[in-house]
Amino acid sequence: MQQFKALLLKEWRESVRSFKIIWIPLVFVLLGISDPLMNYFMEDILQAVGNMPDGFMMTMPELQPADLLMASTGQFQSIGLLVLITAFIGSVSRERQNGTATLLYVRPMSFTALFFSKWIVASMIAILSALAGYAGSMYYTVLLYGTVDLSKFLAMLGTYCVWLMLVMALTVAMSAAFQTSVAAAITIILIPVGLLIDTLIGSFWSVTPWKLAQYGTGLLTDSVLMENYWYTLLVVLILIFVIVLLGIKMSKNNIRYLKV
Repeated sequence: MQQFKALLLKEWRESVRSFKIIWIPLVFVLLGISDPLMNYFMEDILQAVGNMPDGFMMTMPELQPADLLMASTGQFQSIGLLVLITAFIGSVSRERQNGTATLLYVRPMSFTALFFSKWIVASMIAILSALAGYAGSMYYTVLLYGTVDLSKFLAMLGTYCVWLMLVMALTVAMSAAFQTSVAAAITIILIPVGLLIDTLIGSFWSVTPWKLAQYGTGLLTDSVLMENYWYTLLVVLILIFVIVLLGIKMSKNNIRYLKV
């Protein structure tokens, strides 16, 4: 337990020193406030830009508060996930490549504690970023468009946090299994590209881990079949468990990549 606390503190300090604890939440805040502000002031922006044909009229759709939160989720799912993957994809592999992991591996160490320390810190920063992003989106959505049912919003937020824990588990596990460039390519294919594929042809299936965030936003509008939601949530929780186990195993097996 003491070893786990020491590793957890080490990971947290590294995140603080590299300013991940600051700049990643700021990215999510900017993504979260962009949709409410852009949609609300779009007509003013178009008028300020000018150069529109005579008689040109643009009718803006009447958006509901839930629509803006769903749009913010879309921003997090595209740009936000890429930022998180890029920030943490080298959490294990980069330490092996630059030799800093030697200081850890030369002494008796629990690879379970090593993996959990990296995954927990990565998940904490990801969840903190999502909370900051949704707080910004919620503030301007309520200010400009109207209120949202708080219980439904919290259910959506909790669902998205579970999804981020899966993303971070996969990111750290891929970092433990491969070198940084390979791990980044595989993770991007499995997460952002997987989300894109599910968006394009996902109507043929109803239960996949990529649908969890979508089902979470569906809770806001009562547009999700709860049976599909619970099955998807269960699949994601099982995947988190399996990926964590594989990540621990890969952390131990791939000491051969260590540079001394």
